[in-house]
Amino acid sequence: MPALALAPHQLRLTIDPATLGFASTAELQALPLPWIGQERAQAAAQFGLTMAQPDYHLFVLGEVGSGRASLMHQAMREVAATRPVPPDLCYLHNFDAPEHPRALRLPAGQGRVLRKAMAELARTLQTDIPRHLSSPDFRAQARTIEQAYEVQEAQAFSALEAFAREREFRLSRSDDDGGHMVFTITGPNGQPLTETEARALPPEQRARIDAAEQALRAEIVAFAQTLRPLERVRDDALNDLRKRTVRPLVQQALQAVRSAVAAQPDALQTWLVQVERELLQHLHWFELAEPPARDSAADAPMPADKGSSGSSSGSNTDDGDDDDDAQDALDHLLHLCQIHLAVDHHDQRGASVIVEDNPQHRTLFGSIETRHDGDTPQADYTGIRAGSLLRAHGGFLLLHLHDLTGEDGLWARLRRFLRANRLHIDESGSGGSGGAPVALQPEAVQVDVKIVLIGTVDEYYALQEADPDTARRFRAKVDFVERFTASADTRRASAIFVAHSCQRRGLPHFGAAAVALLLEQTHREADDQGRQSAQFGHIEALLMEAAALCQARGGTLVEAADVQAARHAHMLRHNYPEEQLHESIVEGERLITLTGSVAGQINALTQIDLGDYRFGFPVRITARTFAGQEGLLNIEREVDMSGPIHDKGVLILHSYLTALFSHVAPLALNASIVFEQEYSGVEGDSASCAELYALLSSLSGLPLRQGIAITGALNQHGEVLPVGGINEKIEGWFRTCVTAGLDGTQGVLIPARNHRHLMLDRSVLDAVERGLFHVYTMGHVSEGIALLTGEASGMSPAELVQAQADALAGGAATVEDTVMQRAEMTLRAYRKACQVAGGVRRGRGARGR
Repeated sequence: MPALALAPHQLRLTIDPATLGFASTAELQALPLPWIGQERAQAAAQFGLTMAQPDYHLFVLGEVGSGRASLMHQAMREVAATRPVPPDLCYLHNFDAPEHPRALRLPAGQGRVLRKAMAELARTLQTDIPRHLSSPDFRAQARTIEQAYEVQEAQAFSALEAFAREREFRLSRSDDDGGHMVFTITGPNGQPLTETEARALPPEQRARIDAAEQALRAEIVAFAQTLRPLERVRDDALNDLRKRTVRPLVQQALQAVRSAVAAQPDALQTWLVQVERELLQHLHWFELAEPPARDSAADAPMPADKGSSGSSSGSNTDDGDDDDDAQDALDHLLHLCQIHLAVDHHDQRGASVIVEDNPQHRTLFGSIETRHDGDTPQADYTGIRAGSLLRAHGGFLLLHLHDLTGEDGLWARLRRFLRANRLHIDESGSGGSGGAPVALQPEAVQVDVKIVLIGTVDEYYALQEADPDTARRFRAKVDFVERFTASADTRRASAIFVAHSCQRRGLPHFGAAAVALLLEQTHREADDQGRQSAQFGHIEALLMEAAALCQARGGTLVEAADVQAARHAHMLRHNYPEEQLHESIVEGERLITLTGSVAGQINALTQIDLGDYRFGFPVRITARTFAGQEGLLNIEREVDMSGPIHDKGVLILHSYLTALFSHVAPLALNASIVFEQEYSGVEGDSASCAELYALLSSLSGLPLRQGIAITGALNQHGEVLPVGGINEKIEGWFRTCVTAGLDGTQGVLIPARNHRHLMLDRSVLDAVERGLFHVYTMGHVSEGIALLTGEASGMSPAELVQAQADALAGGAATVEDTVMQRAEMTLRAYRKACQVAGGVRRGRGARGR
């Protein structure tokens, strides 16, 4: 069967804009955006997101640009809208253990209510407590207690004075400096002695006075010890009086707090009891501090803490401290009585949906911020910052696996969290340097979150193998395909995607003809006339570039010409390496023959992938054959310039060649194949057909048409297998031919199984339609060699069966003057030459002996 020439309409899928059903994408912008071609992934995502069981997270597989993140985000929002709003998360100062702040969950919005109520309590008590403690009734009762103490103190001091007079001392007490005692020696007249008079006293009298002074000093110490219990009784009585006076006020204020909050968890009740205790223990600070002006903003924040992170009961502020010290102590106490609202859901509808694009220890797990008071870092419960996991409690959190593994220790910490679903915030994630005097360890919080982890196929299976315990927690596999079967529905859905992109980005809408070109581009990127590429990120980039060109010309609707211009401009931005290679052909640096026929030489097609740009380029393959015993030599492999896939293709070629001429066995052949002027290495098996034809041409002596370039892989039965990059390869050869001048003899020979992958540029279609260029297909290598040599191949399966039958019957070959027959004749001649050469060597060896 000869190679088939394809008609122009077979070289590309062309979409008629009239079949799309709209004139402009503006008509589609109100329609919901579907999961284009991702029905399998959509069903898996819906199942995984709605599964209420714990440890049922989702792993999303797909390539960048497939819409995996945006579509999953959309699905997460849809499911989250049907779920209840998660609770607020508050942190409270732990008065009994300041290093362990308490966590408190309240219904959504109640955290803000509680915070406001506690702020109002602090402002109310700062005004009302000093007023109650300065009332006439309180002062009268306090004065009674103080007078009772003063009477007892006066009696004790009178006894001390009498003791001093008996020993000829005058005793006095200063009004300031804590009532410091002063005593002096008196003379016979009862007046204090001067220093001169005291020195003039006889030694015996001075000794007696010294002994009396020691006794007096001991009595003064005893007096002070007598006063301490009296002072404690007085202070305790005054404190009890303060508490009796203020306790109803404090309890009333706390009851207002309880009434404001609908939920009454035990943790909150316990903490409010602690707050009442601390306030009543430090009422003297309210007396000494300056009462604040009434703030009209009921929810204004309290003054910043100026003290340490310890309990207020540990701040040993004496009654004698000045007003500034008392104000600082009071501010600190009231600061510790406030609510730190770490996660606030007061205005939220539905569950949380968090997309963490910058996962770090502090952003994911939370942190504890410190502030510096001079050189000393300070930290308390108000420095606790919730991370994405806490904010996503009750909802969904989207993460990228690559981001997690790129941060040192982050993935390991997430794995530990997944085992227990309890989150511990520590200072390891804090941004500040240096630790606070008290290392805070907030209470661990149970977190109910469904994690959506995005990664590639390779990352998914690597996780399965390396960490099966973690992998089993991601039970829902959401697999985004790279391409999908095209239909009227997928094309309409793609048009809706274009409409949404234009609306979201504020771009002019696309006309039907422009959308048709975008759809054709999805087929081109998929290398398939029947399938579209799922890499919509590439289409969106082309969409934006075409819209920019439309706006530059002042248009209001993107037309087909804008899309074509955007594609051309994109190519010009990326094709400099391609231009350089083609210039090397034009300038004669690279040897490529485009006309005539040459034996043992053929033009093969290769693809060069630069990552952001792919293009095809021809390469000359030459083969030489000789009589010998070494077999087929792959020169690229010998110099380590070929990859394993190419080496495999050469081995398959060798196997097919051996089987093809098995009746001539043993083969007496030395053959070499080389990619001419190729210095960067060879990989892939798409040149194996071209290599075979070069060998057969060398063996048969039949020249090959140089205007026909070849691509195609080969199996052991001579069947031609499809190859990748077919469009780029054809267009690369076409461009080479156009540069030299099309004469109607040039073309390409490709596998028939690549027919459906053709999405060639329209310039190629025009040349084929005018007969200046040709695209041939082959299903078996026998079809291609016949086209290239103009002779019958004799290699088709039917011809080989007939030849074998004729050989067994002892008759002549049915097909004569074929490529096969000519190559066979050469191989027989090689074997004969080897036999003669072997006989000569043996004869010479005998004579030598």
